Amino acid sequence: MIPIRIRAAALLLAVALSTLPASAAQLQLALPADEDLSESLTAASLTVGAIREAEGAPVRRDVVAAAQADYRRLVAVLFEAGYFGPVISIQIDGVEAAALPVISRQDPIGTVTISVQSGPRFLFRETRIAPVAPGTELPEDFAPGRPAGTDVLRRTTAAGIDRWRALGHAKAELAGQDIVADHAANRLDAALALAPGPKLQYGPLFVEGAERVRENRITRIADLRQGRVFDPEQVDEAARRLVRTGAFRSVSITEADEIGPANTLPMTVQVVERLPRRFGAGAELSSEDGLSLSTFWLHRNLSGAADSFRVEGEIEGIGGDTGGEDFRLSFAYNRPATFNPETDLYASAFIESLDQPNFQSDRVGFEVGARRIVDEEFNYSYGIAYEQSKVEDAFGRRDFSILSLPLEAEYNRRNDDLNPTDGFYIEASAEPFYGFRTAGAGIRFLADLRGYQGFGSEDRTVVAARLQLGSVVGPDLADTPAADLFFSGGGGTVRGQEFQSLGVTLPSGRLVGGKSFLGFSGELRQGVTEKIGVVGFVDMGLISPNSDWSDGDTHVGAGLGIRYNTGIGPIRVDLGLPVSGPGDPSGVAIYIGIGQAF
Repeated sequence: MIPIRIRAAALLLAVALSTLPASAAQLQLALPADEDLSESLTAASLTVGAIREAEGAPVRRDVVAAAQADYRRLVAVLFEAGYFGPVISIQIDGVEAAALPVISRQDPIGTVTISVQSGPRFLFRETRIAPVAPGTELPEDFAPGRPAGTDVLRRTTAAGIDRWRALGHAKAELAGQDIVADHAANRLDAALALAPGPKLQYGPLFVEGAERVRENRITRIADLRQGRVFDPEQVDEAARRLVRTGAFRSVSITEADEIGPANTLPMTVQVVERLPRRFGAGAELSSEDGLSLSTFWLHRNLSGAADSFRVEGEIEGIGGDTGGEDFRLSFAYNRPATFNPETDLYASAFIESLDQPNFQSDRVGFEVGARRIVDEEFNYSYGIAYEQSKVEDAFGRRDFSILSLPLEAEYNRRNDDLNPTDGFYIEASAEPFYGFRTAGAGIRFLADLRGYQGFGSEDRTVVAARLQLGSVVGPDLADTPAADLFFSGGGGTVRGQEFQSLGVTLPSGRLVGGKSFLGFSGELRQGVTEKIGVVGFVDMGLISPNSDWSDGDTHVGAGLGIRYNTGIGPIRVDLGLPVSGPGDPSGVAIYIGIGQAF
């Protein structure tokens, strides 16, 4: 045997024996008793992988090559954990792998034995890193008496360099290191020297890969203006802003290798553009609401400014018990980094015709405003909107003209938008409005709050809850467009109850929408397999004729559902039953769609 000795040491070994089928090689492992260390060694070993992944007998030259590479790999794992005196032996049919030629006999392999003696674990005796920038947070385990290892040294070096870079020293680097191992005492002395380099400012910004998007728009969105002090977080945010436009498949921003004149640092933005056009379609089916179809067409770079234009059409209520069919055609334009790098210009317009059980409405409107994207999780918008509508309901035929100032905010902390298992989502809006003709003046509030908590292995069990709030303050019911009032019942509010079955009943017996709405939904989602899950749910809705949710009527629905995970979102099938409420209808409602109910 010709073992590769780093330093001899005595250690109790945990011996594991793994026997493959008779036609395959036999693998014997003699590894340290420390379970985590043994798992790391096994995962790093190319020899173990070559034997376990082989179908039948492994190819001899592949195993020999893997074994010879394993000496260095296993030493690296031990050094990372602080074991600087290991003994490693890898034998193939009793011969040390280091002594075998890679290209030799072709006879099959019988037994491969990997033996690792880790030796004692080293501790830090002296630790030093300098110069350290103000505010640097070094790893706590880089200290005398703590277990030593190359992993700790690497993290300490990275923490020191990263802090210097955060203060504008883009070329900070490790200038030298003095690592001394005292094998007699099992101690390690570590001294790390950093070279911060000068504080740098952004230099010229170059663009590579742009084809249809104008370079001046890319630099505008990136906003790495010359003269500003270098900040790696700004660089990362610049890349995220460019990706967020949707015009690019990939974005990378790199620093020049050499410092420019007057301590400037040239930067390069490399982009790969997406195809400019995209279209898609969707469908949902409900025994109550009928079939809903939607389609859209999107241009990701309408004028070369990374601006998007989207046209979307929807038809709802096909074959359902919701009155007639509803139609909507909408247009949306977004121009990123218009007012400043984080604030986009948006404009939208719509044409809509609603044939609901309790009213008919034809509307047209437009909106223009600004949307500020604070970060990946939070954004808000403000604008001005105008709409005209013709309504026929229990109050008769009326015309409305409304000017409003919509304010909206969204905070998204879900780990997955289509199938969340953790986090929360908040969307809220306030829309002051002034009505002409028969419309009144006031303010309309909306809020949608959702929370998710996963339990168990891989979050196979998820508890989900949703709270919806809405209120119109100011005008009377008769002075508010029917589409701005609130109903409850159906797939978006209370499953199992008939669509818009809960509202405000007038003395005439006719039903109209309420001035306030409160909805609650709770779901228990349980994964059965990787693809299939089951759901139990309860929904509750309240509609009030007042703005403060007082004197309202409620109804409840409950049921079960099945989810099939497609990888891009679950296919949803829910069966809902009415539990309580005015009328208390009987029967089962079926809802089919893509994505979770909320």
